[in-house]
Amino acid sequence: MSIAREIVFKAAEFLPSSIDESTHKLNQTLEKVTALSPRWYDVGPVEFRRKVYAGETQFPVPPLLPKAQDVYVPSRDSGREVPVRVYKPDKCDPSRGVYLYLHGGGFVMGSHRDQDEMLKTFANTYQMTAISVGYRLAPENPFPAGINDCVDVAEHLVDNAQLVFSAPLRVIGGASAGGNFAALATLQLLRSRPQHRLSAVLLINGIFDLTLNLPSTVASRPSVIVDRPMLDKFVDAYTAGASIEARRNPLMSPLYDDLQEVAAESPFGTLPPAMFTCGTGDPLLDDSLMMSVKWIGTGSEAVIKLYPGAPHMFTAFRGVKVADDAAADTAAFLKGKLKG
Repeated sequence: MSIAREIVFKAAEFLPSSIDESTHKLNQTLEKVTALSPRWYDVGPVEFRRKVYAGETQFPVPPLLPKAQDVYVPSRDSGREVPVRVYKPDKCDPSRGVYLYLHGGGFVMGSHRDQDEMLKTFANTYQMTAISVGYRLAPENPFPAGINDCVDVAEHLVDNAQLVFSAPLRVIGGASAGGNFAALATLQLLRSRPQHRLSAVLLINGIFDLTLNLPSTVASRPSVIVDRPMLDKFVDAYTAGASIEARRNPLMSPLYDDLQEVAAESPFGTLPPAMFTCGTGDPLLDDSLMMSVKWIGTGSEAVIKLYPGAPHMFTAFRGVKVADDAAADTAAFLKGKLKG
């Protein structure tokens, strides 16, 4: 008797022999670059951010595009607004929808103004309006400040995107810490705006368990971009040093949410279709493996794409084969989700 499998991984995806030469070169380059860059927790978050935008680190200063628009969205907190950056497609055709993007940076670094080229390309490729959220950063603003900002923007878009952008919120995505926020914002919308149906969720090398107790993070194998000591510092800053038990709070770690209950209570009976993207060289690999299995375990659609040897945040390096492969896989996934 044959047994149907919902999830199939190719063993070769985890073998060193499957790592493409260009991926090897990317890892070698990043290893050299990160070795020469100061650790943010050694110089302090404020000074490190200043260095990044002053061009005083080994990484290039994110370019700003003149046509992107900086606007503000109401916050749940009296007297506050959340900054967002808007990227409209160049074609005058009506937008097919709104893409809400939540940037990475370990809850401590990054800005809604860091991904102009990537989000403008997304807007033009999919004829969508892309919006990036300038959520508050830790340690100055620990949990729940950042996720509250992301949820406030997501709910505002559900309520107002059709009026403001002539198109509904259709896709939520995020990378690294932004992947955590994207998953949490999606689950919150299912609770607070249950009649709204997202077309897709894009979760890129997300961190879904802030206890950092999954095997790939515990192993502390050598990695580039981010390693176990840095993960510890990021999570400690965001959670204000909360205990392991406190970090199992589903509002911090979506892996611990009751996804079956969320799906069952939705009028659609499922979570929205999700795509999980991760490299096998990422210490957060098990976060994507576990979260994708839980997503599928609700009877919902999820695709997980693994890239042999790819490091954390590899999708940011356009022109490298593994990043371009991931972009093509994402395009294939979204093609079917954005019809109509």
